[in-house]
Amino acid sequence: MTRQFKNAIVKRPSPEMVDGITKASLGKPDYQNALTQHDLYIQALESCGLKVRVLEADNRFPDSTFIEDISVCTPHCAIITNPGAPARNGEIKGMKDVLKEYYKNIEEIKAPGTLDGGDVMMVGDHYYIGLSDRTNNEGVDQFINILEKYNMTGSKVKMKNMLHLKTGLSYLENNNLLIAGEFKKYPEFEKFNRIEIDHKEAYSANSLWINGTVFVPKGYPGTKKKIEALGYKVIEVDTSEFRKLDGGLSCLSLRF
Repeated sequence: MTRQFKNAIVKRPSPEMVDGITKASLGKPDYQNALTQHDLYIQALESCGLKVRVLEADNRFPDSTFIEDISVCTPHCAIITNPGAPARNGEIKGMKDVLKEYYKNIEEIKAPGTLDGGDVMMVGDHYYIGLSDRTNNEGVDQFINILEKYNMTGSKVKMKNMLHLKTGLSYLENNNLLIAGEFKKYPEFEKFNRIEIDHKEAYSANSLWINGTVFVPKGYPGTKKKIEALGYKVIEVDTSEFRKLDGGLSCLSLRF
């Protein structure tokens, strides 16, 4: 059964984002341009029928606009993560209170387990969880135990090169999977209708399905064409300033 999202939560970027964590070599973000891009991202979510909750910027945490890493919102519970980057750990404070307005069941990943939401891909009632520099075995084990409490399942994906699992994978529902880089060789993804992304457009592997529409980063015509060929409506969303901090389309919201 194809899921439908009703809500999204986003967090405004702060001026301190220019000092965010990054391995990219694309220069510092332009804060004012990032605000404009964030506005348009919110508009795109709203155009797909979502009620968007906008949280104010938090200048204590330069990366806090990447709200997806702080929680995983399942149909049955919200799971507060324990981010793998120590500088981001304080972001989880306050998120529980926000999510209590939407969820009866709130779970948490506890140290020494670490888990970033960007390492979690939902496919129906099954969740693929990447073992990355930010998400460790203990975090994944806790996450899978929580899933099983609510009759959901999960499986580990060992990674080598990607920052997050969803850096190279995006599930578009209907068995369609965008796939890039190392994941093209992974046997666990052979059962999907795989839409392979050229290495020159690898950033666009992090696209985002929202109620039948797919958001694609602006500037990746090959990926856009392949997704449109599957019959999806596509909205191009400019995330160039967030890319400078290794961030993508899915990173900027919680959807449920």
